[in-house]
Formats: sequence, C-alpha cells, structure tokens
Amino acid sequence: MRILVTGGAGFIGSNFVRRILDGSLPGYSSVSVLDKLTYAGNMENLPKNGYEFILGDICDEKLVHTLVKRHDLVVNFAAESHVDRSIHDPKSFFNTNIQGVQNLLDAVKNVDGCKFLQISTDEVYGSIVSGSSDENFAILPNSPYAASKAAADLIVRSYFKTYGLNVLVTRSSNNYGPNQYPEKLIPLFISNLIEGKRLPIYGSGENIRDWIHVDDNCHALHAALMADNAGETYNIGGGNEFSNLVIANKIASSMGLDSSIFDFVQDRAGHDFRYSVNATKIKNDLGFEPELSFSLGLLKTIDWYRENEYWWRKLK
Repeated sequence: MRILVTGGAGFIGSNFVRRILDGSLPGYSSVSVLDKLTYAGNMENLPKNGYEFILGDICDEKLVHTLVKRHDLVVNFAAESHVDRSIHDPKSFFNTNIQGVQNLLDAVKNVDGCKFLQISTDEVYGSIVSGSSDENFAILPNSPYAASKAAADLIVRSYFKTYGLNVLVTRSSNNYGPNQYPEKLIPLFISNLIEGKRLPIYGSGENIRDWIHVDDNCHALHAALMADNAGETYNIGGGNEFSNLVIANKIASSMGLDSSIFDFVQDRAGHDFRYSVNATKIKNDLGFEPELSFSLGLLKTIDWYRENEYWWRKLK
C-alpha cells in the first residue's frame, strides 16, 4: 500500500515514518511525506532516504489533489499544535487544522478506495474532573487549538456520513519521546536541566495529563490503518496519568536534581485541569495495548536529549 504522511517531518509523524522504514510497521510499499517545514517540522527528524519528500502545505489544493491520487492511504499529522501559540494566534490554527483537513478530504473523495486517518487529540473532550472520556463523550474544547481539532474531527465524520469515505479518527493522550520540539513540557524540562536552567511550572502544577510514548502511539495508528473500520474513532491512552508537578519531579530526580529548581509561573488562560481517555475500544476491537512503561520511556527520552543536544539547542 502506498501511504502519504502529511506533517511527516514533525514529532509524531517523523517517528511514524521511521517505524515504517525500519520494518516495525509492515505493509507499506512506498512512503511519501508532505510537510510545510514550519518551525516544528525538521528534515533532521527523518531518515536520509527510503521515502519521497514533498515540500508543501495541506492548504494547497492543487498540490494535495495531485499527491493524494497517487496513494492508497493518507495519514494527516499536519497541524498547528501548541496551545499557548493558539491563544495568541488562533487564525493560523484554524487555517491549517480546519481548512487543511477539509482540503485533504476533498482530495480523498476523488480517489476510489483511498483511506484517510485524521490524527486528533484527547483535548477535544475538554477538562474532566473524574472518570475517563470514551469515544461517545461530548466534544467540549476549551482552547483555540482544541477547538480547531474538534472541528476537523466533525468534518471527517460528515464526509463519512455524507460521502461514504473510508475515514477514521484517533485521539491520543500526550505523546513524549525523541524529536519532540523543545517547547513541549517533557523536552522543555529535560533540555532546561541539561542547560542548567530552572523548570517553569504553570500555576500550582496540579494539572493532570495522561502520557504515551510516541512508539506505542505509532503502533496504535498502524493497527487502526490495517483494520476494516471506516467511520470509527479510537482513543489512544498510555494509562500514565500524572500532574505536571509529578512529571517535573520525576525528570529532576532522574537527572540527579530536586524541586529547588522549580519556578511556579502564572497559569495560562483556559488551562484545562485534567485529560483522561478511556482506551477500552481500541484494546477490544484492535488488540492494542501500550508496551513501554512510563519510567523506562522517560529514561530513554532523557538519554535521547542528552545524546542529541545538536538537534534541540539550535531550536531553542
């Protein structure tokens, strides 16, 4: 099967491409990567060869239609994804995360049998105090970023219902691992400590997120792509719920430091307290469960940032 990976030079997309090319995710005869190479897209995230790279924007209608007709699968990782940035510049998020997805779907609609996977997020459910959100929970986004992703999910659903497209959506919890842009929480904390800097923690640090290693998420995405499941939505969770303060303590402790290097800073606007997804469906339907423990995954991630300072220092 010929696969087109949009946003494939970003964090999760590049790890997905790497796993295909190293044989961890079998079944693909060719791989094409479309990426705009904005600040978070980086050719150094990708292998040297083994795939076709196209520099471009998912909002470019002519380019997208030309590319999609040459492929059997389209996986859309392309997105503006940083919540803080969405608060200050929501328009760019709506352009890419909504208009870009609609453009991709229109292209898929013109190719018989083409399958489309939209990579979404647990943030579309909004904050939840107790329990966990399953795929039937109401979508209640609280940031411009989450709202743009929720809108895209609903557009994907509408193209399934209206046009019968072979589409699906995955909503994962927070990913972590190698090649993650250092504005994100875990790589920010790790790289700050390597640089001898302090850790900025929003508010009291009590906000809770579930974490999944990017390799586990990639295996979940592969399982979804290989199944006969048009119109389905799957939550992907790691089962690792921790507050930001606990994450900071785990990273500091693993690097031989303590809480004396924490700086509690003003909380961001609309900061959701807790995300938690119920991932029973993907386990029951597709047999997927994450394999990497958080403790081991975090140590592997710390080692990667220690060994690849050349990669993140120029980004910071």
